[in-house]
Amino acid sequence: MRQRTTNVTAYGDLTSPEAPAALSGATLVWPVGGLEQHGPHLPLSVDYDIPDALARQLVADVDGVLFPGQPLSARSLPHSGGGLRFPGTVHIDGGTFIDYVAQCLRGLARLAPARLVVVNGHYENEALLFEAIDGLDPARTFPATEIVAFSWWSLVEEDWLRKRLPAFPGWHAEHAGVTETSLMMYLRPEVVRPVRVDHPTPPAAGVYRHPVDADRMSTQGVLTTTSGASGELGEELFWHVMDGVARTLADSPSPGTGRRASE
Repeated sequence: MRQRTTNVTAYGDLTSPEAPAALSGATLVWPVGGLEQHGPHLPLSVDYDIPDALARQLVADVDGVLFPGQPLSARSLPHSGGGLRFPGTVHIDGGTFIDYVAQCLRGLARLAPARLVVVNGHYENEALLFEAIDGLDPARTFPATEIVAFSWWSLVEEDWLRKRLPAFPGWHAEHAGVTETSLMMYLRPEVVRPVRVDHPTPPAAGVYRHPVDADRMSTQGVLTTTSGASGELGEELFWHVMDGVARTLADSPSPGTGRRASE
């Protein structure tokens, strides 16, 4: 397997005079995540750690610039993240999330990177993230910038899932399950606890209930199964997603090469 690279150019390490040249002609990558309960075996930072690792690898691959990650997410929901009945989750409401993302992007637009890539790691963020970007009227706000935003799981191919996870419950229910557990065992094994929890009846997609029975909806915050998780599976999944990122960017009409114009 390939080796991960973590030594990247960080936006926050630039000085003000350096920033325009560093971003001119460059790919800027922004990981967006959250702090959400992930059962008794995974840390609260899962939804941040995974997109951050993917973003860092992408920055290294294209010689880009890493923007500081967004650690707070939109609201955790019972049928896709366990909800707020489990301690530790910190969220901002949907309107605030949209406004926060939009304000950040308006600031970045002044630097006009050739490409902006937003990597999302929290399920409930996705629609709000896309709304924030689209609501800016990108053609006017970012006239010289290509914007590509995605949730990491959207780049996992169906054939890959069928071969390795034939009982896959759907991404809405794959919360603290085998994929996230495996990725964390590869990326940050020191923070993964040894306990493994399975939930036999994953929730249905797109169904919200009130009142909700938290014990029926999940097992200690896990919505599906963790059985079969391994660092080896996480490593394979990580690079599978990275290959998907490369294909996604190659398929888009980038106005730049991804390398900093100053080099």
